[in-house]
Amino acid sequence: MAWSQKQFIFALTMVVTGSINTLSTKWADNIESEGSDGQVRRFEHPFVQACAMFLGEFLCLLTFKAVYYHLRRKNNGAEDRHDLVQGNREFSPFILFVPAMCDMLATSIMYVGLNLTYPSSFQLLRGSVIIFVAILSVGFLNRTLVKREWFGIAFIMLGLVVVGMSDVLSNDNTGSQYTRNNVITGDLLIILAQIITAVQMVYEEYYVTALSIPALQAVGWEGFFGFSVLGSLLLPMYFIHVMYPFNGNAHGVLEDLPDALAQLANNYQLIIAICGMIVSIAFFNFAGISVTKEISATTRMVLDSVRTLVVWVVSLLLVWQKFHYLQLIGFAGLLFGMCLYNDIFVLQTYRRVRVALLLRVGRQSADGMSEVIINRQADEPDR
Repeated sequence: MAWSQKQFIFALTMVVTGSINTLSTKWADNIESEGSDGQVRRFEHPFVQACAMFLGEFLCLLTFKAVYYHLRRKNNGAEDRHDLVQGNREFSPFILFVPAMCDMLATSIMYVGLNLTYPSSFQLLRGSVIIFVAILSVGFLNRTLVKREWFGIAFIMLGLVVVGMSDVLSNDNTGSQYTRNNVITGDLLIILAQIITAVQMVYEEYYVTALSIPALQAVGWEGFFGFSVLGSLLLPMYFIHVMYPFNGNAHGVLEDLPDALAQLANNYQLIIAICGMIVSIAFFNFAGISVTKEISATTRMVLDSVRTLVVWVVSLLLVWQKFHYLQLIGFAGLLFGMCLYNDIFVLQTYRRVRVALLLRVGRQSADGMSEVIINRQADEPDR
């Protein structure tokens, strides 16, 4: 079935804003600015960036409240019928505290990893979350995986191995931050973050899904909790000294908020990048929720894969990384594995091709039998 204009706009918005979010984050990482100690250095403040992301998610809650009260003022029950606000609104927000903390940990670790590795690898390795969600679902949700899903997981693992090999072989010895040790560390941190994200997803499926909470409201509350807790933790992080490669700020600490604010004040491009992160994550969540409601969750997964391709192509165009054919093979393996796991395109295409071949063979057999009968009748003597 062809998409309507509204569905196409939602899908395009999801791909564009999702790509902008990753690219804005990496752009901020690459920008150099004068810090609080007067030295010019790259903007290496992953926890401040994570706070910006949660602020963007919190905007979803403000949007939800604005839409809800606007509809409520009509006094015609519209707030109970509108897709964005429809659902259970009588629940304790603290049911979302645990997934918010998982999101906070995972996002912070991912942004630390993004500081050390390529943006395309960051996007590709996030696909490993399917593996961990599947394993945890078997253990905690009593789910049984069919052969198709196991084969999908195998292809995803193969794709991840190929992506990791491409990062190792693409070692940059020009003195940039992309040394082999940094890239491997960044890749491992991103995969670690996916384990935490998988815990978040399984928790939400077990405890939150049954509550039928409006998705925009759930994302907003998780953003509120994440921003509040992580923002509070920025103070003690200032007093925790760390080693290389995690000490790329003025005082060599886990997070240096004064240094981050000084760098933002000294380079307007950083402000644009951070604002791009905040606005894009808000629109990305809104568009993703709309795609799920208007089209399907599997379409949302496919569009997320398209976003990975966009990030990779733009990174190559901006010379943020070098082309390596193994990344293309790894992307193909990941995409095939995700489609196979979610039963998208692969089996349907196989079934259609199989049916078409059987019909073709059947027609050829029928034509052959007809020709044999005609020949026999022609060879028989007239009676």
